Amino acid sequence: MKVAQLPFEKTGFFSKTMLDYLAKKESIKPFYHNYPDLVGFRNQLEEKEKSFNLESRNVLSKSLEKQYQGFDLSEATQNNIKLLKQKNTFTVTTGHQLNLFTGPLYFLYKIFSTINLAEEISKKFPTKNIVPVYWMATEDHDFEEINYFNFQEKKVQWNLESGGAVGRLSTEGLSDVFEEFSSHLGSTKNAKELKKLFSEGYLKHKNLADATRFIANELFKDYGLVILDGDDLALKKMLSPIVKDELENETSFHTVSETILALEKNYKVQVNPRAINLFYLSENSRERILFENGIYKINNTNITFSKEEILREVDENPLAFSPNVIVRPLYQEVVLPNLCYIGGGGEIAYWLELKSYFEKVAVPFPILLLRNSVQIVSEKQQKKLTSLKISHQELFLKQQDLLSKKVLENTDIDLDFNLKIESLQKQFTELKEVAKKTDISFVGAVNAQEKKQIKGLENLQRRLLRAEKRRQKELVDRITDLQRQLLPNQSLEERQRNFSDYYLAYGTPFLVTLKKVLKPLAHQFTILEL
Repeated sequence: MKVAQLPFEKTGFFSKTMLDYLAKKESIKPFYHNYPDLVGFRNQLEEKEKSFNLESRNVLSKSLEKQYQGFDLSEATQNNIKLLKQKNTFTVTTGHQLNLFTGPLYFLYKIFSTINLAEEISKKFPTKNIVPVYWMATEDHDFEEINYFNFQEKKVQWNLESGGAVGRLSTEGLSDVFEEFSSHLGSTKNAKELKKLFSEGYLKHKNLADATRFIANELFKDYGLVILDGDDLALKKMLSPIVKDELENETSFHTVSETILALEKNYKVQVNPRAINLFYLSENSRERILFENGIYKINNTNITFSKEEILREVDENPLAFSPNVIVRPLYQEVVLPNLCYIGGGGEIAYWLELKSYFEKVAVPFPILLLRNSVQIVSEKQQKKLTSLKISHQELFLKQQDLLSKKVLENTDIDLDFNLKIESLQKQFTELKEVAKKTDISFVGAVNAQEKKQIKGLENLQRRLLRAEKRRQKELVDRITDLQRQLLPNQSLEERQRNFSDYYLAYGTPFLVTLKKVLKPLAHQFTILEL
C-alpha cells in the first residue's frame, strides 16, 4: 500500500466554491461560521455545549435505542448511544441517500471521514466525547437516484414504482436484484461475504431504512458509528417549533434568498428556496406544502388546511411534516449535539447558503468539512502510469490535453508553435507601429491580418498534432485505455463505482486500509495504490 496526496485544485474536479472555502478566501468567509481546524472546533464545542440541553439528549438517546431494536450493536456503538446523554458528548455527522448497496464508492469515504474526524477531535479534546453519526436520508423521495449501483461497469437496478419516502419502501422484489448481482460475483470467499451482506440486508428486512441500517452497521459498527433515521416521531416533535415558524413566517425563504443575493456575486448557487420548504408526508406520497389565497394546500392532492388546522396538524401529526433540502440541515442540528457536517462539494455548497437562516432561528451553524476523496490505483495500473511517464497530477488532465502533452513529449518533430506565434505577434507589433506613423486607418487591417495569421498557425498546429497522434496510435490507445480504467466516463471513479468492486478483490482489508489512510483535516485528495 502506498499513499500520496494532491491538492484538491490539481484534480480539476472541484468547484471554485470549494477551492475558495478550503483556501479561506475573504469572499466566502461571510457564509460559514467556524473553519474546520482545531481553533474552529474549540469554539464550536463551547457554543454547542451552551445550546444543547439534557432533555434533547435524552430524547435523542431513546429514539436511537428504539431505532436499533432487533439489530446487532457493537459495544462501541452501544457505548456511543449512552454517551449522547452526557453534556460533554458531541457528534460529527454525515448524511447520505439510501442508495442500493451503498451506491457510489464515496459513501465509504464519507463515513470513514466522519469516523476518523471523531477520533481525531476526541484526542485533541480529551475531556469531550465525539460520536460519529450517519444521518440516513429516509424521507427522500427521489427513488430514481438510489435504485441502482454499478458493478464491474454493469448497472444493477431495482425497478419499482415509488412516490413516498424511500425509507418506508418495502424491500419486496429485491430477491430478483440479488439473483442478478450474485450471478456476477463468483464463489470466492469475498464473493460469499458480499452475497451474505446483500441478502441479509435486503431480504431479511422489511423496508429500505432498516436494510440500509443493517448494511451500514455491518460495515462500520466496529468503529462505533451511530446511524440515525430522521423519520422519527420523537425527533419530529423537537422540530415542531421550526415547522410552525416555517408555515407562518416563511423564515427560510426570506433569509436564504437574501444570502443568495450576496453569494451569487462570486459563486454558483446550489439550491433555491421555495416559499415553504416543507413536504407533507403520507404513506405513499411526499408532496410540497403550498400557501395560496390564505389556504395551505398539499400539491397534487385535494388536501387543504386553514392556518389553525395546519398548526394543529403539526402538533397532532408531526411525522407528516418533512423538511426539504433547505430545512433538513436545520433539523439535524436541532436534534443532534453536532459540531461538524461532512459532505461532498455540492452539499457543502448548499450549506453555505444557510448560515443566516440558522442565526435567525438561533441554532448554532456547524463547521463544514469537505469529505475525503480517493483515487484508487492498482499496482499494475501504477506500473503502467510509470511506464507512460504519467504523474498522478497529469492523470486528472482532460483526455485530449493529456494525449497532446504525452504525444508532444514523445516526438522528435517540433509541434510546439508557441515560439512561432510569439515571433509572428512581434512582427505584427512592429507593423502596427509603422501603420500608426503612416496611416492610422491601416491599424485595423493589420489587427485583422494578425488574427487571421495566428488562427492559421493554430489550425495548422492542431492538424499536425492530429497526424502525430495517428502516427503514435499505440501510445494514444494505451493512455486512453488506462485513463478510462481509472476515471470511468472521464469522472472521478468514486462517483461511478461501488465498493463491491474492490471488496471482491481485497475483502475486509480494503475497508481497514481506507480507515487507516483517510485524514479528514488534511484537506487533500488521496491517491491510494493497492
